Amino acid sequence: MSIGTMTARPARGPLAGLAAHLILSVVLAVTAGVTAAGWLAGTAYALILYVALRIGLERAGMSALGPANTVTLGRAVLVGGVTALVATSFERHVPLAVLVTLVGVALALDGVDGQVARRTGSTSALGARFDMEIDAFLILVLSVYVAGTFGWWTITIGAFRYAFVAASWVAPWLTAPLPPRFSRKVVAAQQGVVLVVVTAGLLPHTLSLVALAVALASLTWSFGRDIGWLWQRQQTRQPVLTRPAPVRV
Repeated sequence: MSIGTMTARPARGPLAGLAAHLILSVVLAVTAGVTAAGWLAGTAYALILYVALRIGLERAGMSALGPANTVTLGRAVLVGGVTALVATSFERHVPLAVLVTLVGVALALDGVDGQVARRTGSTSALGARFDMEIDAFLILVLSVYVAGTFGWWTITIGAFRYAFVAASWVAPWLTAPLPPRFSRKVVAAQQGVVLVVVTAGLLPHTLSLVALAVALASLTWSFGRDIGWLWQRQQTRQPVLTRPAPVRV
């Protein structure tokens, strides 16, 4: 990101996001009846986001979020509201219209931050990681929400990526860069579309169940193919063990 996009100190952007989340929490408490558990879940999310984003800015040597990351931060705040509502749903009914609206706007803005980054020349590794993490967490939260209707197995949809990250701690070869694949983007987008459609109740129960199963199957295929590619790459990079040459006397 160029210096020209820096407009504030590192703490200001993350702090603004934390303040925006608190304001949204108050609005949701009044309009949607967010419970104490919802407040706790949403606030914990917001605090972790604040700390992680501030550390990320400092490590990247960036003095401000920039325009694209500001859009992503707006999405992150909405995801915090979704988190609070989903946590509340385990105790009481939440207005489906409010939940779907927050999710829909967050998903609609998913492509905006990338366009803003390219047009303003503010693309960065931090921005790409920030965007990916928000997408992944939204999928996880939605998979938890639909689990209340379709069973715990739906959480697998949201947990897949986190399981992959955990596995990479044990098997570092999983952290190698992957070749770009359009199908990976399609599968990732499919998860969000299916989950928001199921959350909104736009399909009959049976069709929703089938859609979730197809989403999980495609995700399994996508991760399986990538893991297979990384494994093959690891095998070809391993040194070949040879017997030492005989020493002539």
